[in-house]
Amino acid sequence: MDQVEVFKALSNKTRLQILSWLKDPEVHFPAQAQNGYANGVCVGQIHAKSSLTQSTVSEYLSSLQRAGLISSTRVGQWTYYKRNEEAFKALSKLIEADI
Repeated sequence: MDQVEVFKALSNKTRLQILSWLKDPEVHFPAQAQNGYANGVCVGQIHAKSSLTQSTVSEYLSSLQRAGLISSTRVGQWTYYKRNEEAFKALSKLIEADI
């Protein structure tokens, strides 16, 4: 885990909000319920909820992915994102032990 990348990714209000949404996708992305959440949340759903440009959302998701906080799955033409809960456990241990 690259600490600098993680804390850089967490230093943005909208990226934190996206992580919060992905923590409980059933609540924050009910329109996707019919397709399920096994692969994560479709980037289109995240884009619609954020009210940001597609390029900004893509950059934010890339930043979170580089930090290891989310993972992506490609299904056809769509990309789905979900939180990497193991990374959050490791981050918690890092904070408790080293910071």
